[in-house]
Formats: sequence, C-alpha cells, structure tokens
Amino acid sequence: MSEQEQNGNTAARVYAECWNNGDMAAIDEIFAADLKHAPFMPGWPMGREGFRKLVGYWRNAFPDIHEELVDSVAEGDKVATRFRLTGTHKGDFSGVPGTGRKISIEGAEIFRFENGKIVEYFYVEDALGVFLQLGAVELPEAEIAGVASAAS
Repeated sequence: MSEQEQNGNTAARVYAECWNNGDMAAIDEIFAADLKHAPFMPGWPMGREGFRKLVGYWRNAFPDIHEELVDSVAEGDKVATRFRLTGTHKGDFSGVPGTGRKISIEGAEIFRFENGKIVEYFYVEDALGVFLQLGAVELPEAEIAGVASAAS
C-alpha cells in the first residue's frame, strides 16, 4: 500500500473512529501530540488535546453525530476530504441549549501527515447552517445564497 493510500485510510479513521464512535484513544494513534491547527474557540487548547476537546464538544451537543466521508483526495503528504455531518441537538452548543432538532451540514478538511500521523489539521464547515437549523439565527430568504436566483 502506498503512503498516500495509508494516509487516506488514516483520514477515514478520523470519521469512523473519532467522530462517529467517540474513540478518544484513537486520537492518540492518529494525531501527533503537537498537532497544528487554528484555534477552535478563544482559550481552546492547541495540539491533540484541542482536537480531543473538539470531538467531545460536538458529541456532547449531538450525541448521535455521524460524519460521512463523502469524498477524499490524497496527494503528497496531504489528504483533502469533504464530509456530511448529521446529528440531533441534545446538549448545549455555543450557548444554544438542546432543541431536539436534527441538523445536516457539509464541510471540508485538509490533513497533513508526517510518519503516518496527522501533524496539521484545517477544516471549514457550514457553521451558519448549524445555527439556522437550530433556529438560533434567522435570515430573510432573500439573504440566503442561491435562494433569490433560484426564484428568478
């Protein structure tokens, strides 16, 4: 198996083991201790512990969270993925108490590898979509991208 295939398989483990099963021990196997990532929130820990806290935070708010790996591309020491996140809002999420509402959003991640471990992690997701689906934010339909052009 090539290094790119191994990296792709490791990236897939992030979804299956960390996000979907909440396996915190897998985080130690997959991510370098000094993992580099952007701050997730003010005061958030950096490194592998920051990622562990991120998984716990989301799993507390959405206990049935499921991240489906939709697409993956590996090149060199990087793997880029697109995912679909679904879950039911049961716990606090950024100050929004559990609503029982189901959410479905998409996002993308880039993982950089060294010696089989993820050493850099970057992600974006439809955060506005989460808050819209939870009813925490309201926007007039005309302000939502694509709605006005679809009606024309």
